[in-house]
Amino acid sequence: MKKQVRICMLGAGRVGRLHSGTITRYISDATVTALVDPAESILQETGKDFGIETQFTSFEEALDKALFDAVVITTPTFTHRDLAVLAAEQGKHIFLEKPMALNLAKCDDIIAAAEKSGVILQMGFMRRSDPDFMAAVERIQTGEIGEPTMIKTLTHGPGLPPAWANDIRTSNGMLAEVTSHDFDTIRWLMGSNIERIYVETANFKGAERGATAKHFYDNMFATMKLESGALGNISGVCPCDYGYDARAEVIGKKGIMIIGEMKGQAVTVTVNRDQGLVTPIYRRWPERFAWAYINEIQHFVECVLTGSTPRVTGEDGRWAVAGVLAGTKSFLEERPVYLKEVLEADNPAPWLAGN
Repeated sequence: MKKQVRICMLGAGRVGRLHSGTITRYISDATVTALVDPAESILQETGKDFGIETQFTSFEEALDKALFDAVVITTPTFTHRDLAVLAAEQGKHIFLEKPMALNLAKCDDIIAAAEKSGVILQMGFMRRSDPDFMAAVERIQTGEIGEPTMIKTLTHGPGLPPAWANDIRTSNGMLAEVTSHDFDTIRWLMGSNIERIYVETANFKGAERGATAKHFYDNMFATMKLESGALGNISGVCPCDYGYDARAEVIGKKGIMIIGEMKGQAVTVTVNRDQGLVTPIYRRWPERFAWAYINEIQHFVECVLTGSTPRVTGEDGRWAVAGVLAGTKSFLEERPVYLKEVLEADNPAPWLAGN
């Protein structure tokens, strides 16, 4: 019989539902044998929808009573460190959704625990498994557009995140929860770490949407200098309301490469000449990155089965967190911040609750 990787899904909310559905429908080498969420109604609903009968309200109970080889962690960021370290200590392979953790010390704890136990640790940066982005990075690396000199990326999301994710004290805010992907994309496509970053933020919809946390923002723009000498920027908007939008533009010495588009389907409709042409847009992130979510879980399963190193590691997750912390420090202190300021600091994120 073909070996299957038995997975315990930690978190039954939006992302937990997505990954549970992906594994159930598309990943023949894996099965979800346990589901964990402290909210029993959400736990039961997701379990019923995807046929996951073994359900628990705590990870400790799952470890005691269920059989599994790996975990997929989709819980809020402030829970990541403890869950990932416990999983590693119990010899479970780890797929960890972004952001990796709230600060660099917690990232280091996760990396060290995984290395000590010899388990796979893969970060959930799905763009690294998206066919368009993967094709783009391959063409950049072959020198098609020449040496990369500038990159522009954006992530605009349609919905307001939950309250804990809107508060920089419990999440590091939109820089972490939305544009972590952009920080990783920039390092990946440009082949260089960020050296210095400057971030401006603005709040246009918070009051009308009930987001009242101190320092809440729904628009951000970052400019940066990379260690290679190249320049970069990130545009983040959440909520943007018009749909889900994730694109990148890389300029090289010989040309330009544009990755992604707003058009959600190869369908164009017109019913009158006044309205003109109408085409669908991606409504939500699961639609835009449907294949990426399938590919990243398939890759994780293959790494578990073969012992291969994942294409996106804990070190990649740590670098994204460093960018988030430097960016947050920048807009709070209203100045450009060098990455070394957070990489070398004893407490690089004093705004976090408990610091």
